[in-house]
Amino acid sequence: MNHREDPDKRFYGAITVSERGQIVIPAQARRDFGIEVGDKLLVFGDLKHGIAIARADDVVARHPGTAAILGDADVPD
Repeated sequence: MNHREDPDKRFYGAITVSERGQIVIPAQARRDFGIEVGDKLLVFGDLKHGIAIARADDVVARHPGTAAILGDADVPD
């Protein structure tokens, strides 16, 4: 669902965490963000504001020094 005032903001629905701690990213969110099978995702957290997920290669492309910090995260240089 698109935000009324900002079309770049979306709500993709509710998800449930499995017993193994896994989640399923909604299909429309995967399409909108170009997430494909085998992609590495990074999980960021702010204890006051919540969790954010980003494709590792997008983060590295925007912040080249990140690859060295990620070490063995298996992201492209």
